[in-house]
Amino acid sequence: MPGLKTNEVPGTRAVLRHYRMSAYKARQVLDLIRGKDVDRAEEILRATPREAAQVVAKVLGSAVSNARNNDLLDPEELYVSACFADEGSTMKRWRPRARGRATRIRKRSCHITVIVSRLPDDRLERRRARSERGAALRSRRVAASRRAEDTVVDVAPEEIEALEPTDVVDEGAVLEEADEADELAEEPEAEELAEGDDVAQDQDLAEETDEVEVEAAGAIEEAEEAEAAEAEDVEDLEVAAEQEETVEGEEGEDVAEAAAADGAADEEKSPRPKRTGLRRRSKRSEETD
Repeated sequence: MPGLKTNEVPGTRAVLRHYRMSAYKARQVLDLIRGKDVDRAEEILRATPREAAQVVAKVLGSAVSNARNNDLLDPEELYVSACFADEGSTMKRWRPRARGRATRIRKRSCHITVIVSRLPDDRLERRRARSERGAALRSRRVAASRRAEDTVVDVAPEEIEALEPTDVVDEGAVLEEADEADELAEEPEAEELAEGDDVAQDQDLAEETDEVEVEAAGAIEEAEEAEAAEAEDVEDLEVAAEQEETVEGEEGEDVAEAAAADGAADEEKSPRPKRTGLRRRSKRSEETD
């Protein structure tokens, strides 16, 4: 057997029809308040920065008013039992585009429905118990603060006037004695501080001299290490230069030997020139002679 449909939920409802907004945008806000108490739902809608939140808040207020006036329900015992948004009529417009074409513009609308119902008895009992605990805590805090105020002793002006003259204390004399005692106590402290400052200065000077000596020794060691490294680099460069010279000499000898071998091979392969033309010329020259 199918369950109860959303639009068949019992309760007091309010409906806003043909509002110029897409149902998708309204549903995003309705999902935030579904199942919440009316007070909590109103707080959520006030803190939501959307146009749909303002519209849904008005519909929710209308539903609460209907429940209070028509069904005689207490607004503090209501909650949002169901809320949904259905698609309404869509107006179609056209926008010109390139090459003589046109695109469709859909101006959508929606129907927003909010249903409020009375909270179940168990939830109401939990809310009452929670409110009673809060009230008890507040009353205890108020009582404790009042008891603290009552414990403060207030001296009446008549009692102050009834005091004997001997009981009156000279404030000026008391302040002078206190100042003298402070001065006497500050003198040895000042001397001790001065001695301590001298000792601290001597220690600082000794530490500074030690640091300077250590830095100088470190600088000398670094300079010696740098000189030794430079000498090693020079030696390495000289050795590398000698090795390059020896390698170049060997390569030159090898190249010369190879060139000589190639020349000898070419001479062996090349044929001897024919001298027939010279002989003929010599015979012709003899005949002419």
